[in-house]
Amino acid sequence: MSKPLDGIKIIDFTHVQAGPACTQLLAWFGADVIKVERPGSGDVTRNQLRDIPDADALYFTMLNSNKKSLTLDTKKPEGKEVLEKLIRESDVLVENFGPGALDRMGFSWERLNELNPKMIVASVKGFSDGHHYDDLKVYENVAQCAGGAASTTGFWDGPPTISAAALGDSNTGMHLAIGILTALIGRDKTGKGQKVAVSMQDSVLNLCRVKLRDQQRLDRVGYLEEYPQYPHGEFSDVVPRGGNAGGGGQPGWILKCKGWETDPNAYIYFTIQGHAWAPICKALGKPEWIDDPAYKTAEARQPHIFDIFATIETWLADKTKFEAVDILRKFDIPCAPVLTMKELANDPSLRASGTIVEVPHSVRGSYLTVGSPIKFSDLKPEVTASPLLGEHTEEVLASLGYSQQEIFNLKEIQAV
Repeated sequence: MSKPLDGIKIIDFTHVQAGPACTQLLAWFGADVIKVERPGSGDVTRNQLRDIPDADALYFTMLNSNKKSLTLDTKKPEGKEVLEKLIRESDVLVENFGPGALDRMGFSWERLNELNPKMIVASVKGFSDGHHYDDLKVYENVAQCAGGAASTTGFWDGPPTISAAALGDSNTGMHLAIGILTALIGRDKTGKGQKVAVSMQDSVLNLCRVKLRDQQRLDRVGYLEEYPQYPHGEFSDVVPRGGNAGGGGQPGWILKCKGWETDPNAYIYFTIQGHAWAPICKALGKPEWIDDPAYKTAEARQPHIFDIFATIETWLADKTKFEAVDILRKFDIPCAPVLTMKELANDPSLRASGTIVEVPHSVRGSYLTVGSPIKFSDLKPEVTASPLLGEHTEEVLASLGYSQQEIFNLKEIQAV
């Protein structure tokens, strides 16, 4: 079955996480992604955090499925010649090198545009061009701090906290994939390629827009009524850390369930939405709260919201997180169990939907990885194993018109 991106050829000059997350997504949807790697070493994540000696690490396999691997020494004239041929036949080049690296390789935007006017050049940056930190090397946690996420995460009496979700890396990759697809549609209309860039700082900030909202509200009125600090605490002039508060105008908190003393994840997240107040009271066996002036409105509840959460936690004391959610969902109450990675890995629903897939690998055996989070009515993306280093070198060179003797000679040159 044909896929939407069949016929789109992508040169993948990315490494680690942000760029590979982008190109992997496009590969799932049918793009021919050729990962260009350094002979003998390849992407640094091939050997980072290994769990099996001499096998590609899960860090690599989970970000590079459905791709081809071409080993190429672009510092040598022969390697540059191969790359030029590949550029002429490709649609997109994706890179997350440091600033100026492509220029130093001899492949500036002007040169790429000369080789292929339809080429889309997509880049992951730490900061946008012209930013005063645009020469700063950026990793995941750096991006979370620079993008505003860390300052608003954690508890008010503790330091800023990093999220385990890859807000700086994979999130940036997803934004870049959207940019590439937009540029491809634009090229269909204009016939011209263009540059596309996404910075990690910008991508994190894009996911923190509600905190930017809160900063403006705080500047205007001096307090934020949905934060735990209201009404008894004090606000400074910056958006505070709110612990487990929802941040969306609906009070919520993580609450203990049966077994929390020995299980660090025996918790649920419980949200008190205005329209759900009556069902909440009925579920908790507190029908008298429904019309009590001290509880009836969100404004009335906020001064003693933690007393309400304490009552809910008492109700949860003899229920596991799964039992509690099974009861509460019948009342249409927004809640969820705190699920561990082990629970998610073994969740039959996630396996059935393709959100988590088991992939056979020729060296390390089967491993679990994420599948496409985007679901289609007429497309079910197939996840195949990440490539071995240089696994498709001969195939790619042959497709560019190299003879078997030329391929042999090139491999000999690169081995030196």
